[in-house]
Amino acid sequence: MKKRKQMQNEEPQGFSPPIPPRETVARFRANLDPVAPHGRVNAAVVCSREVLAVATDGTETLRVPLSEIREVRAVAGVGCVFLEYERIGGEAVLFARADARAQKEAVRFARAVNRRLRELAEENGNGRRPESAPERKKQKSRRRAIARLLSMSRPEWGLIAVTVLLFFATTAIGILLPYLNRRLVDDYIRQEIDSVFLAGFIGMVFTILAVHALRVVVRIARGWFLTTAGNRMIVRLRDTVFRKIQSLSIAKVSANNTGELMQRVNGDTSRIKNFLINQLPSLLEQSLLLLVIGVVLFAYDWRLALLILVPAPFVMLAFRTFWRFMRGLFHRRRELNAQGSAVLHDIFSGIRVVKAYGMERREEERFVGMAAAERDAELRQEKLWAVLMPLLDFIMGIGEYVLLYYVGRQMLAGVMTAGEMSQFSSYAGMIYGPLAMLLRLPRQLMMMMTSLNRVYELLDEPVEIVDSKEPKQPSWNGEISVEHVRFGYDGGDDVLHDIDLQIGAGEFIGLVGRSGVGKSTLINLILRMYDVEDGRICIDGVDIRDIPQAELRSRMGVVLQENFLFTGTVKQNISYAKPNATLEEIIRAAKTAGAHDFIIRLPDGYNTYVGEKGYTLSGGERQRISIARALLHDPKILILDEATASLDTETEKLIQDALQTLCKGRTTIAIAHRLSTLRNATRLVVLDRGKVAESGSHEELMEKRGIYYGLVMAQREMAKIETEPSAPLAEKDS
Repeated sequence: MKKRKQMQNEEPQGFSPPIPPRETVARFRANLDPVAPHGRVNAAVVCSREVLAVATDGTETLRVPLSEIREVRAVAGVGCVFLEYERIGGEAVLFARADARAQKEAVRFARAVNRRLRELAEENGNGRRPESAPERKKQKSRRRAIARLLSMSRPEWGLIAVTVLLFFATTAIGILLPYLNRRLVDDYIRQEIDSVFLAGFIGMVFTILAVHALRVVVRIARGWFLTTAGNRMIVRLRDTVFRKIQSLSIAKVSANNTGELMQRVNGDTSRIKNFLINQLPSLLEQSLLLLVIGVVLFAYDWRLALLILVPAPFVMLAFRTFWRFMRGLFHRRRELNAQGSAVLHDIFSGIRVVKAYGMERREEERFVGMAAAERDAELRQEKLWAVLMPLLDFIMGIGEYVLLYYVGRQMLAGVMTAGEMSQFSSYAGMIYGPLAMLLRLPRQLMMMMTSLNRVYELLDEPVEIVDSKEPKQPSWNGEISVEHVRFGYDGGDDVLHDIDLQIGAGEFIGLVGRSGVGKSTLINLILRMYDVEDGRICIDGVDIRDIPQAELRSRMGVVLQENFLFTGTVKQNISYAKPNATLEEIIRAAKTAGAHDFIIRLPDGYNTYVGEKGYTLSGGERQRISIARALLHDPKILILDEATASLDTETEKLIQDALQTLCKGRTTIAIAHRLSTLRNATRLVVLDRGKVAESGSHEELMEKRGIYYGLVMAQREMAKIETEPSAPLAEKDS
């Protein structure tokens, strides 16, 4: 439970030294006392690169290092906005308050400070600041992420258990081979050869060959089991990430660019898979060898074993020193890679706009800039490895010279046989193999952990739109009730204020108003793309928050302002909401939407392949296919958001006639800027400044001479302006 603490509890200090303007990250002016309900002050809130400070009436009342702050929030109050920060320990501290007019500025201030906090977190990862409580928390987070990954692999634990046994078998075979080589040298190669010895020699050679063959078979089986388990687990992880993204609200998804989301679903999970399948087997095998061979060497001569292992602590210390710095580089490189993917996605998605404005060169410069930033980050990382790894390899190789000196002396003294030398050297070499592997492990481990943390960061995002634990089913007559609804985006100003609207079953409602008054927002709330902040929306008396989302949207047909088509055939796009629809049903929906005639003129008719987003079709054709898709869905509630915006006048009339028939028996809500599109509506609802300003039929609203009357007159004037140039041309032609 977070505890809120007033800023007056902070020890006041003088405003010294002042924050230089060049160090200022963000500023905010607060005019209300944080504590006294009606108190007014003149407070300057300033965030530098390292400190958050507040000066009230010329006296500094707060100074707190950013290193102690987790997050800054702008919280909307009643007629005011609060600024508070959350300490690393979880305590919330209120430090400023202003009237509601400053809400946008407060939100911008909080965002700027949080950006600086993220930069400091990266710098902390780069080793510029000492390890602290946040760093220890990150370590716990990493361990927790690995534990969660292992927990996710529970269905494959049987395969993993077999794989572990095979790892032990591989290690045992690796230990056995040097012993057999020793027997071969000491018992046969250095002895006089006769028929008995020759048979024994041949038998020993075949034994070594059989052991090698067994090792290959065990490795093949181990790889098969591990690959099977790893791929199954990663497919499940990737599916979990994808389902998580789909469960997030539109606001949460929109907060991330497409390239970042694709990176998490594909790139990050692929990196995790590669580590589990490629690096982890070697890690386990080499670790077991290191353990067993270490025991053998210490049993043989503990002093020599210590001499061989002397370089290892220095190598581990070096990696410990560079760990945080390298982790920051890997994180930075990954972020730049995701940003580059987002830039590519934007350019390719908007290639028509790029070409239409001749911006190919500019977009090339934008992409090259991103690629150069990623290149610089990668060069910095690779240069460090290029210097660090040879040095560490040399340090590790010192133990080999110690071994050569020891073995040489033992053989010259006649204490050690050639076979023992061969066995001992092989065991010592097996020590350096795992150590060399461990030298390169942090690189792969840091890459995997960066991806793993990013994946679980997404999976831990709270789901804002959740189904009720006690779901209810309405009768689905189509009656919609909007009761005192208030809503705003991301803590900003309210878009809708106390909306109260009753829509009867089977009624055709036209939503009218200037751009930005909340028409599409109201549609999104009815679809439950967002949850209302106050009030409720009911269908047949049941709050839509109590209706399962899948059930709610399965009863609604939607033609959005953005007529999005998926890559596929025309038939697949129309049947998207009803995959089992027959061809006859698809054709009937297309005819009703006025799409059948142009579809049959396409090269392959209904099997014609449309490109990404349907850009091989015109805007009007894409819109008609979207309408056909909604009609095939046969909804109880039909929502049209500028559904005829891309249609010519003749086609629009056909659609209106079709909609008049279609709307019988179903509730329809339509948004249209061309008011003639709504002539068949049973009632028009005019929104203005986030509220229902007028409601009634076309004739009733025209008689009121209010907002609707003004919109109609404005459109008529525009129609006159558009037709006026044709008159002089006609006279000239005559």
